[in-house]
Amino acid sequence: MTDNIPLQPVRPKKRHDSKHKSGCCPWLRCCGNGEFRPRTVWLGHPEKREQRYPSNVVDNQKYNIFTFLPGVLFNQFKYFFNLYFLLLACSQFVPELRLGALYTYWVPLGFVLIITIIREAVEEIRCSMRDKEVNSQIYSKLSTRGYEAAFFHSNYQCTFHSYIHYFSLQNQRVPADMIFLRTSERNGSCFLRTDQLDGETDWKLRLPVSCTQRLPTAGDLLQIRSYVYAEEPNIDIHSFVGTFTREDGDPPVNESLSIENTLWASTVIASGTIVGVVIYTGKELRSVMNTSNPRNKIGLFDLEVNCLTKILFGALIVVSLVMVALQHFAGRWYLQIFRFLLLFSNIIPISLRVNLDMGKMVYSWMIRKDSKIPGTVVKASTIPEQLGRISYLLTDKTGTLTQNEMVFRRLHLGTVAYGMDSMDEVQSHVFSAYTQPLHEPPTTRSLLSTKVRKTISSRVHEAVKAIALCHNVTPVYESNGVTDQAEAEQHYEDSCRVYQASSPDEVALVQWTESVGLTLVGRDLSSVHLRTPGGQILNFTILQIFPFTYESKRMGIIVRDESTGEITFYMKGADVVMAGIVQYNDWLEEEYNIFFLFFLPKVWMLTGDKLETATCTAKNAHIVTRTQDIHIFRPVTTRGEAHLELNAFRRKHDCALVISGDSLEVCLKFYEYEFMELACQCPAVICCRVAPTQKAQIVRLLQERTGKLTCAVGDGGNDVSMIQEADCGVGVEGKEGKQASLAADFSVTQFKHLGRLLMVHGRNSYKRSAALSQFVIHRSLCISTMQAVFSSVFYFASVPLYQGFLIIGYSTIYTMFPVFSLVLDKDVKSEVAMLYPELYKDLLKGRPLSFKTFLIWVLISIYQGSIIMYGALLLFESEFVHIVAISFTSLILTELLMVALTIQTWHWLMIVAELLSLACYIASLVFLHEFIDIYFITTLSFLWKVTVITLISCLPLYILKYLRRKFSPPSYSKLTS
Repeated sequence: MTDNIPLQPVRPKKRHDSKHKSGCCPWLRCCGNGEFRPRTVWLGHPEKREQRYPSNVVDNQKYNIFTFLPGVLFNQFKYFFNLYFLLLACSQFVPELRLGALYTYWVPLGFVLIITIIREAVEEIRCSMRDKEVNSQIYSKLSTRGYEAAFFHSNYQCTFHSYIHYFSLQNQRVPADMIFLRTSERNGSCFLRTDQLDGETDWKLRLPVSCTQRLPTAGDLLQIRSYVYAEEPNIDIHSFVGTFTREDGDPPVNESLSIENTLWASTVIASGTIVGVVIYTGKELRSVMNTSNPRNKIGLFDLEVNCLTKILFGALIVVSLVMVALQHFAGRWYLQIFRFLLLFSNIIPISLRVNLDMGKMVYSWMIRKDSKIPGTVVKASTIPEQLGRISYLLTDKTGTLTQNEMVFRRLHLGTVAYGMDSMDEVQSHVFSAYTQPLHEPPTTRSLLSTKVRKTISSRVHEAVKAIALCHNVTPVYESNGVTDQAEAEQHYEDSCRVYQASSPDEVALVQWTESVGLTLVGRDLSSVHLRTPGGQILNFTILQIFPFTYESKRMGIIVRDESTGEITFYMKGADVVMAGIVQYNDWLEEEYNIFFLFFLPKVWMLTGDKLETATCTAKNAHIVTRTQDIHIFRPVTTRGEAHLELNAFRRKHDCALVISGDSLEVCLKFYEYEFMELACQCPAVICCRVAPTQKAQIVRLLQERTGKLTCAVGDGGNDVSMIQEADCGVGVEGKEGKQASLAADFSVTQFKHLGRLLMVHGRNSYKRSAALSQFVIHRSLCISTMQAVFSSVFYFASVPLYQGFLIIGYSTIYTMFPVFSLVLDKDVKSEVAMLYPELYKDLLKGRPLSFKTFLIWVLISIYQGSIIMYGALLLFESEFVHIVAISFTSLILTELLMVALTIQTWHWLMIVAELLSLACYIASLVFLHEFIDIYFITTLSFLWKVTVITLISCLPLYILKYLRRKFSPPSYSKLTS
């Protein structure tokens, strides 16, 4: 067959996760020799509480007090750049290789290491403080003396089972995986939110163990003799197998346990006081097992700079060999090679690492202090320039974008519609429906309503009442933190009422009916109670409920109005289903067409929803057009099935793909390249039932297949793996807790802040780092070129041109501040950068730091270094010290002028840095009499010679810059002119 996909051998992954589905590294496993095993947790058997559990401490730190210094030093010297300078400094202990004072080599290296150690220490302290905040949360522990305060996240209370008996939770995140034993709620159940596990903010029903729920008091849990059998820890958050056995009963009670009896860690208890027994802690938690180990992120910019230093090192070797070759390899030539390597070592500037690291700290500080994105936190200060080169932005679907807030915005009744600005009209219609006297009896009114066209007011009232009745919302009353207060419930106090439902949009609908006057005040399994604007309570008996299913995509309820005896059937559902049921109206199609014109996304949608929900969402959001075919990738489990299904999909054109997480895993296992090739040709791809680890896998595939930088954004615990896998991870502090923001490299308070973080701070950080790094290299190449010219003129002698303080002063007090002021430079205003995203797109080509720009700066350095040195040799007078005075002064002035040439937007601190550096050099001349003749530099001869040399070295570059801006201006200059 011509359309067959060739069977390719299975390719090994380029990078694997550091832990399997079954758990973590073997030395952390506690229930056997390296393997997870089922366990029995005993209640009422003190003699059997010897089983060890993993520590439940939250620890996001990279080091501890013993590994900090060795770890930081190892991470510094495992790269070529820093290792080179370490070997360079160590070589000065050999007398035959020493070229100057030891401090000229060890002081710069020590300064680099001190800056790095301080930065790492600050980040570790901040991380420790965040972990301490989580570990200091207090829970109520049930003991024979009643409830006691306990720090659940601590070592000594979580190592042994005897310390993790029962805990009472109320409106808190569950600290460990537990079996639900008892609740204070009268209905014998509780709702919890699993946002940190699967990203869904709807409330899920959980049921306690029946025999423990029937106990008279919670204290009786400590008196019974029973045990829980639990399956081995695994990654599946949607299933659980276990049993609860009570031995002291007659007969003994044996009750099966399922997912409905569990309370996974990081879930939130909606209301009530619950008591549970812990079965998994620490590394065995479902939430932890669904989180991949974070990788040590190294910025692409740092790797590029490291590559440039290797090129410079190659140039250093070549120059040294040439110098020795021109001496005809005379004498101990191998020692001469090493001396020349040390002599020209400035080709690779040690100050480059210092400037870049300090620049990253400044960029991070600017991000934190930006008033337009308040609350933004930088947790990885080593990669801020990564934000300026993101090619793929992956984001969580629901909570991250909507902040998990649902608001009723529009009521459409076919011939009339009410928006946010006209809800007061809806409120007046509802008010009039319950306050105006009715002249005809209810039975007559119902008969007339079927024959006479309903008025607008009655239609609005009926629509509001339908929304207030057709749902699964339950109002819960709280008072002073204690739920189910009889008095509060009896009087239906608004301030104490909280709505619970399995979906946030259900709550939004009920909240809207309350805002327009019809309030849901009570509900149980058999009745619903509404309150009118006048305070009257309407009682409805629930006769039948047709719950929402993903097959029917709708729900229905039959109720009887107790005041009239009237029975009504209400139904609501998705538009694709309801459009064919309700009376035909063209407004729905018209609104959809308007939506189509403004919102045409070509995207990949990754969601944990079911296939039907994901497909429906894709249609409603018009990710898939109504005229577009949809290929639902059938479930596959083997390589052969995946091969056939991929061939079937390949025959289709302009077809959207819907695939489940299980099938996606099989395809990526056997046909990773073929699947990605076909999927990228689709107009849309919808991946449903995607596990957190699969989100991370998709990020990894994008990185490996495209070689581009990725940024992942999320706000829930299920997004942590994706955030940690991406080159830049951004966490949003939202209603799903702080787990994502704690694990991320950058934390923002709102999703909309991401634009400024990338397009302003990311763009500026990358461009500034590129300019800073190339200028530091230029500064070092200039003085190295001068050293090469000097050595070649004086018979290739390995004698340094500048010694001691001049070498250190050149790269520190004389030029450091002006060069470092480039971190304040910007080509366009932040408002312009936000308005024109094309400016950000230009950076993806990597032009600010490329081999082309690097070569240009090398040529500039060679030109200026040669001009300065040859000019000084040509114009010096009688003494060698005059060469040093002329050349060094010209070098300093050239560097200051080159900084001014490089700057695009002046900042007052830049001017201060230029003037301060020049003043420092002039003032220090008094103390440099050992190297510079103080009387010679005061003569007119010195001044005109330095001026001529400096002008020849800089003026041509200023002319070239002017011509380039005139005839080939960069894109940003068109916006600033």
